Amino acid sequence: MIKKIIIILVTIGLIMAIEKPTFKLLEKKGNIEIRVYDPMIIAKTVVEESYDSALSKGFRRIANYIFGGNDKEMSISMTAPVISKKSIESPSLYEISFVMPKKYSLEDLPKPSYSSVRLEKTNLGKVICIKFGGWATEKNVKRYQNDLIKSINERGLESNGDFLVAQYNSPWAIPPFRKNEILIKIK
Repeated sequence: MIKKIIIILVTIGLIMAIEKPTFKLLEKKGNIEIRVYDPMIIAKTVVEESYDSALSKGFRRIANYIFGGNDKEMSISMTAPVISKKSIESPSLYEISFVMPKKYSLEDLPKPSYSSVRLEKTNLGKVICIKFGGWATEKNVKRYQNDLIKSINERGLESNGDFLVAQYNSPWAIPPFRKNEILIKIK
């Protein structure tokens, strides 16, 4: 029993040590936050599949890139979260992205070996997000998107863009310890 507790605590510690995007917290009420993100560089890929298949395939493509699938055969540290975005125009088209470590610029990062992985600078700017635990299944994502829409309307805010699903844990993290967020830009 003690061995299991130690493994869980080490796993939580490793998750907490992974680099995450920086932001300024403007407001917090329950599981809703308003933040302003610093600009970041992402590695992204677009996959046309069902939700679960797209996440898996997109994750593998970008993991290949950071584990040496690039022109320098260079390993890049894993960061969190893995971000996914569903296309509004095509319901089976998903963009999957990893945030690159802050120490790199676009010029410092190696070129991906596969043309399906692209690097770009992005700026989320001001967002509203809802935090939730458990698995970020398609059903849970829809539920929390609806909760976030309700909060946006109650606050009289205007959203700008697509919903982003941010998943912070490895696939081996058990549901009580999982951290997920739904984010959307606001004006």
